[in-house]
Amino acid sequence: MDMGFTLYEEQTIKSLRRWKIRMLKEPGMMEKASKSVSARINKMIPEQVHKTITATVKGMFQTTLFGMDYMPRSEPLAEASLAQSDARAEELLSLYKKIAAAEGAGTGAGGILLGLADFPILIGIKMKFLFELAHAYGYSTQDYRERLFLLYVFQLAFSSQSKKPELLSAIGAWDQTRGSLPPSSSYMQHVDWLQLQQEYRDTLDLRKLLQLVPGIGAIVGAWANYGLLEELGEVGMNCFRMRKLQDKEKMFSTK
Repeated sequence: MDMGFTLYEEQTIKSLRRWKIRMLKEPGMMEKASKSVSARINKMIPEQVHKTITATVKGMFQTTLFGMDYMPRSEPLAEASLAQSDARAEELLSLYKKIAAAEGAGTGAGGILLGLADFPILIGIKMKFLFELAHAYGYSTQDYRERLFLLYVFQLAFSSQSKKPELLSAIGAWDQTRGSLPPSSSYMQHVDWLQLQQEYRDTLDLRKLLQLVPGIGAIVGAWANYGLLEELGEVGMNCFRMRKLQDKEKMFSTK
């Protein structure tokens, strides 16, 4: 392979091709059935409840994406190789899986009320992880467009299979996507928050519902949160790998 890629990078490119195939596969029978059930349940939930949950999700993302509390203290690893960035990303993923598992065990042991409180807390943990991940691959979250990239990554990880092709296309062509983004002051108005929270909630499936069951909530909460961070880690790392490799390819093509 040309473009000055190292052996490690060439192997990563092959791995990314296999990952994209998995991401773009047609929804299976189980997912279609689950989506159908979720749609029926959503129709049964009062509109005011949907509005309340949507407002909570929107507020949580607004806090993380446009506040300063989630900004990593460390500088982006701009000069790191892909292998070095991957190593740092694996360290972060291991740490945040443990944090999420501990949080899930705590809220799961607390019954229904604390189990419901886990919803926004877990979003915060996931977003904090993504902020750290961006810096591991050399991208500064001081730029609001980089923070919006994290929102795309989050949605890719926790959306139905039918939504993934569009999201993956936007991420894969990020230079064009970021060029079409509205100003930070108005971007929040362009996000379909109701759809985002429904897609996210649907992907949590049985794992998070079982967390509310007395007696097993702590065990299930830890297991569910650990697995959800694992899924986010795979998607997040692969999205940043794509960008880092594309940036290197552009650098060589302009020489």
